[in-house]
Amino acid sequence: MQDISISNKIFFSDYGLDKSKIGRVVTDTLADLDDGELFLEYNVSEAISLDEGAIKSASFDTTQGFGLRGLYGEATAYAHSSILSEESLKKSAEIVRTLKTSSKSYKFDVAPKAHGQSLYTNVNPLDEVSFQDKIKLLNEIDAYLRAKDTAVKQVSASLAGEWQVVHIMRPNGFEIADIRPLIRLNVSVIVEKNGRREKGSYGTGGRYSYKEFLVTDKWKKASDEALREAIVNLDAINGPAGEMDVVLGSGWPGILLHEAIGHGLEGDFNRKKTSAFANLMGTQIAAKGVTVVDDGTLASRRGSLNVDDEGTPTNRTVLIEDGILVGYMQDRLNARLMGMKPTGNGRRESYEYPVLPRMTNTYMLAGDKTREELISGVKKGIYAASFGGGQVDITSGKFVFSANEAYKIENGKITQPIKGATLIGNGPDCLTKIKGIANDMELDAGVGTCGKDGQGVPVGVGQPSMLIGGLTVGGTEV
Repeated sequence: MQDISISNKIFFSDYGLDKSKIGRVVTDTLADLDDGELFLEYNVSEAISLDEGAIKSASFDTTQGFGLRGLYGEATAYAHSSILSEESLKKSAEIVRTLKTSSKSYKFDVAPKAHGQSLYTNVNPLDEVSFQDKIKLLNEIDAYLRAKDTAVKQVSASLAGEWQVVHIMRPNGFEIADIRPLIRLNVSVIVEKNGRREKGSYGTGGRYSYKEFLVTDKWKKASDEALREAIVNLDAINGPAGEMDVVLGSGWPGILLHEAIGHGLEGDFNRKKTSAFANLMGTQIAAKGVTVVDDGTLASRRGSLNVDDEGTPTNRTVLIEDGILVGYMQDRLNARLMGMKPTGNGRRESYEYPVLPRMTNTYMLAGDKTREELISGVKKGIYAASFGGGQVDITSGKFVFSANEAYKIENGKITQPIKGATLIGNGPDCLTKIKGIANDMELDAGVGTCGKDGQGVPVGVGQPSMLIGGLTVGGTEV
């Protein structure tokens, strides 16, 4: 676990908070409630973007604040402030104390225990590399892409980073801290051929230093992938429409798994019985061989955390095992009300927001086929290598996703690239139509941000290539 001295210095030295007094307020406010915590946060962030060979924007921001939450029965009282002072905390405590008057208690006495590991560095990535070196990197990307192919007409590149320090306190002296770096590189390129313009993009990142991008192959790989996608799209034809077999690529296509299935396995939706998977624990909900996990303990991954935003250590939680539903992702509130254990999935965008059960890194385990074997069994269908945006309805499980990069499959072979392909289906139904799983499981490159109830948090996704039978494809082919 990371050294608590960093957060102690920031909150109880730099900001002048008296830890013993703050601890007494927390205990006096929350001791008679079912659960709750004080969440202290300090965050520094920056974003730099280049477009057409010039720096388009650069920003730097610092935020700090606290959120005090009390839970009693199903009710929540939450107060937050950007003013880090004992007086501000006491005013928030007055609001939280009113909670006990009208709720039924469900006492929760689970004390989180640290798993004893640190998944990422606690060094601030914004300070490790100079601003000039970051600008130099963006300019190198621009020059590299323009020199590589004369079809390149426009290059955009951006760097973003943040350093978040959190300190969580509970009644009777419990406290824990986490120091969270997060960086991201995005590259976008527009190419032109015979009067036709197409775009390609690629992003990568994680909980590590900008120095990772200064290693030549890191930023070159991102640049090459963006250019490759754009060149492929120059030759794309209108995609077919109808019900057909679909082979999904490995890695980022796991976003479909995240949206269409993952949200439906979060504790709150199942406690309230609004999920398509409610009341199905222990039943076969997917084809044999389908195993899905949520794992917040992967080193340096975008969705990983040493502890969640309630102070619970993250876990590797098996959600679906060999097609059978065996677990949900839980925060402390929903775990308490459902008679289950928290899984380290309590997350919030910042101190301004209450905790929700959220995914970390969610992925499907590998199977025993090769991607080529899956494709060879398809007479007519599509291969979706990468996805763009999508929508899903949690209650019904219905989803719509657009493919950034896709190809026709004809008589067991990948043929022409296609454009305008969308996948339309139902998450629970889709799980039962999986006909083959490849042995090429990959995680995404580190770009995912998940939205829920107006909050965005960094996440990871992943999967092996897989064959889904009878999926509806929306296309533009006449």
